[in-house]
Amino acid sequence: MSTPTKALNRNIFLVGNLSIFMIGLGFAVRAAIAGNLQSDIYDHIDLANSTAMVGEALGFTFTGFALTLLFGSALVDLVGIKRMLLLSSIGYVLGSLLIIAASMVSPGEGVESLVLAGLLLTGLGWGAVEAASNPMVAAVDPENKTHRLNVLHAWWPAGIVVGGLLGLAISALDLPWQLNLVVLALPAVVMAWLVATTEFPVTERVSSGISYGEMFKEVFKQPMFIVLWVCMWLTAATELAPGQWVDLTLSRVVGMKGILILVYVSMLMFVMRHFAGKLAKKLSTVGLLWLSSLLAAVGLYCLGMARTPLTAFLAATVWGIGVCYMWPTMLATVSERFVRGGALFLGLLGFAGGMAIQFALPKLGAIFDSAKIEAAGGIEAFEKLSGDELDAVLVTASVESFQSLAVVPLILLPIFAFIWLWDRRQAASKKEGSLDNSASTTVGNQ
Repeated sequence: MSTPTKALNRNIFLVGNLSIFMIGLGFAVRAAIAGNLQSDIYDHIDLANSTAMVGEALGFTFTGFALTLLFGSALVDLVGIKRMLLLSSIGYVLGSLLIIAASMVSPGEGVESLVLAGLLLTGLGWGAVEAASNPMVAAVDPENKTHRLNVLHAWWPAGIVVGGLLGLAISALDLPWQLNLVVLALPAVVMAWLVATTEFPVTERVSSGISYGEMFKEVFKQPMFIVLWVCMWLTAATELAPGQWVDLTLSRVVGMKGILILVYVSMLMFVMRHFAGKLAKKLSTVGLLWLSSLLAAVGLYCLGMARTPLTAFLAATVWGIGVCYMWPTMLATVSERFVRGGALFLGLLGFAGGMAIQFALPKLGAIFDSAKIEAAGGIEAFEKLSGDELDAVLVTASVESFQSLAVVPLILLPIFAFIWLWDRRQAASKKEGSLDNSASTTVGNQ
């Protein structure tokens, strides 16, 4: 590889890493301000259903993310990677400003619309990053997709760590919570400058000479992609929904800020994703996904049972190891199997992931709200609770919400097990076929 090419690739990886860092930072910021949105806005609108309303609002981010991926992945070759990444920067800056504006006016329907619009814009920015960065990195190093995509997405938890710690510092220093959103806008501005000064490659589909029409036809030719697309709904719900939920639900239950758990898990993920390539070679990508699902199910169930900081950290460790490889390995699995699907297949996978959270977060909120009201003995009784009595009710609600989600990765286990065994049999058949051909050739030569 020539020196100019190496320098170009370094710049591309730098842009990719910063873009993923930015969306991870946004994830942590949303988790950090969820409680503020609830207390400052949604409690004033509807106290009985405020948790579900926060879940629905946060879910708007994932709707924007999913919609951008659905259309952006199909159009990235036409729009260009550069323009797509510039659009993501604009989305994060404008979205942050709208949420700040919403916090400065009296609570009401208009305020709720501002919050939803701001979260939607950050979601659009998030989707634009995924639509551009994943095919960009796959094109730069097509022989090491599992490793490269996992390293790229290691910067997602890195952003969560920075955002989570800054959120804690802002809270501890009693600074305005809106400062979190200012922090989020800064890397968006830096990224816009970097993107404007960098040249980007064409996607793998374009470089392979596969036409636009052929790419779309692949959707109907690959039933295994449909299976993996359905699995993405479940893996994304397993990984991302709890991450947005821990601070809102666990903070009062385990006696510590839930965002600390998210920061800790993110540090684990940042380190472990750098070893995904080696693990995938030993287990296969689907084998790695099966193991991830098993650990995630155990971790989620235990998170619901956590009552102290220690048990919460232990449960989060198991869950974190489980979900660590899910998102990037799902992308790598599809990219390796279906090269002709190009950016469209990667985008459809991300669309499934985003929409899964749009459904999962409001559902978790509804489960939590229903459980807290039932445990309290009604809405009037709940409104009167405080101190230890309130904490006891929140414990019950937290257990029910986390353990209901633990069912999701359990559904994945037989699906990934089937694909894993199928792949092994296919590989064994090919090996036997090649040996038979080799033997036939030897006999013929004799």
